[in-house]
Amino acid sequence: MVKKHKTNAVRMLEQQKISFDLIEYELTGDQVDGVTVAKKIGYPVFVVFKTLIVTAGPQKYFVCIIPVDKELNLKEVAKVVGEKKVELLPLKDLLQTTGYIRGGCSPFGMKKLFPTLVDISANNMEFIIVSGGKIGLQVKLMLADLLKMTKGKVAAISKNENE
Repeated sequence: MVKKHKTNAVRMLEQQKISFDLIEYELTGDQVDGVTVAKKIGYPVFVVFKTLIVTAGPQKYFVCIIPVDKELNLKEVAKVVGEKKVELLPLKDLLQTTGYIRGGCSPFGMKKLFPTLVDISANNMEFIIVSGGKIGLQVKLMLADLLKMTKGKVAAISKNENE
């Protein structure tokens, strides 16, 4: 493997001997959204997932992994994690909290292992694709391996944009 791919996420997957494929893409312009990434890498939006961080207050963070064409259902996330309310982590706090930037936030290799939820739609997939830890790099792996690496659980946490 070429050294330039060695993000924290990739290193962690290799250390745990997880089977995965790296998918590289070039970004043109400054549009870093999941639907654009799915098109660039040639996969349908329902197998490409984005990693979002929510907070329920100081030092209470949760990782949510949902399809790129969906929105996070904050009420459902709060229910699942047993909090009254959760909100998206402000973008200005993302790097300090996770070690990643917007568009390159991987569920693996964050500064700490936060409780992780993966949308239930992933149950139907042979594989899912998530960020590899930097813009331009995606990781394709099986859901069971993602759950093992993150100690995550599956829950109904997404909704369509118009819901």
